[in-house]
Amino acid sequence: MSPSVRLQEMIRVIRGARTQGEERGVIQRECAAIRAQFRQADNGTRSHNLAKLLYVHMLGYPAHFGQMECVRLIASPRYNEKRVGYLGAMMLLDEKQDASLLITNSIKNDLSHSSQYVQSLALCTLACMGSAEMCRDLAPEIDRLLRASNSYIKKKAALCAVHMVRKVPELGELFTPAARSLLSEKNHGVLHGAVVLITELCERNPNTLEQFRKVVPELVLMMKGLVMSGYSPEHNVAGISDPFLQVRILRLLRILGRNNDTASDAMNDLLAQVATNTDSSKTAGSAVLYETVLTVMDIKSESGLRVLAVNILGRFLLNNDRNIRYISMTSLQKIVQTDHNAVQRHRGTIVDCLKDQDASVKRRALELSLALVSAVNIRSLMKELLLFLSSCPPELRAHTTSGIFNAAERYAPSQRWHIDTILHVLTTAGGDVRDETVPNLIQLITTATELHCYTVHKLYRALITDISVQSLVQVACWCIGEYGDLLLRGECEETEPVQVTEDDVLDALETVLQSHMSSPATRGFALTATMKLSTRITHNVDRIRSIVSIYGSCIDVELQQRAVEYNALFKKYDHMRAAVLERMPVIDKSSPGHTNGESAGGTIKELEPTKLTHEIVFPQEPSNQVCDLLDLLGGSGEPFQPSQSLSSTAPGPASSTAGGDLLDLLGGLDVTPAPPSVTVYEKNGVTLKLQTDRQTDTGMTVTLTATNSTDGDITGLTLQAAVPKSVQLQMKAPSGDVIPAHGLGQVTQTVLLNNPNKVSLKIRVRVCYTSQSSVCQDTVQIDSFPSTAW
Repeated sequence: MSPSVRLQEMIRVIRGARTQGEERGVIQRECAAIRAQFRQADNGTRSHNLAKLLYVHMLGYPAHFGQMECVRLIASPRYNEKRVGYLGAMMLLDEKQDASLLITNSIKNDLSHSSQYVQSLALCTLACMGSAEMCRDLAPEIDRLLRASNSYIKKKAALCAVHMVRKVPELGELFTPAARSLLSEKNHGVLHGAVVLITELCERNPNTLEQFRKVVPELVLMMKGLVMSGYSPEHNVAGISDPFLQVRILRLLRILGRNNDTASDAMNDLLAQVATNTDSSKTAGSAVLYETVLTVMDIKSESGLRVLAVNILGRFLLNNDRNIRYISMTSLQKIVQTDHNAVQRHRGTIVDCLKDQDASVKRRALELSLALVSAVNIRSLMKELLLFLSSCPPELRAHTTSGIFNAAERYAPSQRWHIDTILHVLTTAGGDVRDETVPNLIQLITTATELHCYTVHKLYRALITDISVQSLVQVACWCIGEYGDLLLRGECEETEPVQVTEDDVLDALETVLQSHMSSPATRGFALTATMKLSTRITHNVDRIRSIVSIYGSCIDVELQQRAVEYNALFKKYDHMRAAVLERMPVIDKSSPGHTNGESAGGTIKELEPTKLTHEIVFPQEPSNQVCDLLDLLGGSGEPFQPSQSLSSTAPGPASSTAGGDLLDLLGGLDVTPAPPSVTVYEKNGVTLKLQTDRQTDTGMTVTLTATNSTDGDITGLTLQAAVPKSVQLQMKAPSGDVIPAHGLGQVTQTVLLNNPNKVSLKIRVRVCYTSQSSVCQDTVQIDSFPSTAW
């Protein structure tokens, strides 16, 4: 290929290359020839060679060596060479290149050229790659051209001024007067450039925004002229008169009317006129209507106009163009929070979009459908969402399940409906639910006391049907462990009763334990449920003991630890098994510091907020130590010890004062008063008094005495206590578990505390007893003990 080959011939040869290597070879030879000719004197082929180099640049090959040639061609007096030089400058130069500074003087000279086409080249290049320094130097020239009489130049000068304002915002004050005068032009190109410039000025300067709010009536008249004008072949696009200018004017009106009552009132009638007179069957008309809707929603418009805007978006939902449906739902999602009822009218159309084949439209329809859920339509809309969940693509399932759970939690008409909905979701897409679903559902089930029988029957059926959904299996195992006695009873008013034997339940749990589909967490749920059933059944305790003992050597450390502890309950602590494995109390998520049953920041939480809690505070010095108290019946992994009293310490020996030292007649013998007795609990006729006695430097004896002032005996009295890990707690055997009536007797228990680290002590105790055939359970809390006791 000769160096003088024409541009068309070079393009043909490059396109005809069969391999990338062949293409590179052609381009390298041509670039070498171009560089050689650039080094020669002007031979009339400079523009021709630069044009070929620009094509090479478009293909992605290096062309930086042509930058200086662009500078030379821009300075040429020939128009053809200037045109190629300016084109090369826009493609090969940017504001970071030093060569761009070399063309500043040439651009300034060309802005004053007698030919409008040369001026146009300079304006386009400056608007494309002008740096901040160039903008500051040439701003007066652009302001002069904005006031010129030539519409062709004023249009391009306005767009160049937009670039300058973006680069150097303080230049906006220079262009404001000229921009205001451009609105009186008749040429649509000049008007378009003027509106774009005014929009840029208003967005960057609040003072300029206030100035241009005065021209709202003028913009309204301009817009009315476009809407009501007849057919104009020069500006008509699909039956719409200059939709590009209409869209720009509507955007400017939106900025001017935002948060301003006067400006909004001036454009309300116009917006209603545009909304009713614009044909939406063509894309151009849809663009104008969409911009009208955005303007109506952004200004302080009338309520009727806002409803009209929502109805326009509703019509967009019926459009065959998926892009129009997508932007319609995007806009409706922004509006639904402020105009919920207006959007609700189009709920049926929105739900139909869930069946769209386009993934983006389907996602938007899902988000909008979830936003439309309310207490009124929760049942009907949830049916549609559950139907969509059964067939939705995998990438939308997690989002769908999360949205259904949130909506059900906010607007559930009943607890049974709420539970049924969540179980349906778990059955349909249990593998895509989030981790917090299981504890949230367990919390819901515990609060629905009257539905425990119904829930455990339904979960048992789901468990024996399919054990592949881990979240559903975990909840089912938890419910069977807690309410297995209700399942075995076989009586349920809410659903058809099914007679289930003890062996059936244990078979189901053992299947979960042995299944390869069960995760370690699921096996933990199943093992705990099996253990809890040992207190709820009567004939298969030995089988449960055998199942638990097998997992004492399990390879999973967590499962092994559970099994070892449960084996210990069967052997060493069998007398405590019934108390330890009793039903969990109602979980209250709203209680302060609730973090899934774990203590956070050393704060002691109430086990059951509905019960009575006493806080005993002893006088003490300030302590900076924070104790991590074992959460009573929580996940500490340590067995809990029943106690009859709560440990505390009495103040140390009384400090002597000046008056107390008078005439020590006993020769310095210390007289220690008897330890004081403190009432820590008093309810339902039961009174617990606490007495402490320091024995050694780190040891203390606590005695708790329980009395009964009611007319009947108190039976089944037990206490469960927890102390910080660094404190050792030893419980002595209580004197009994029955408190005689009328204060005729008492029950006492001695507790030994050893605090080798002398840390600040915090203790929690749960009191359980039966009074008048009703079981009472309360929590007693002590937050502080005197540091001098240690």
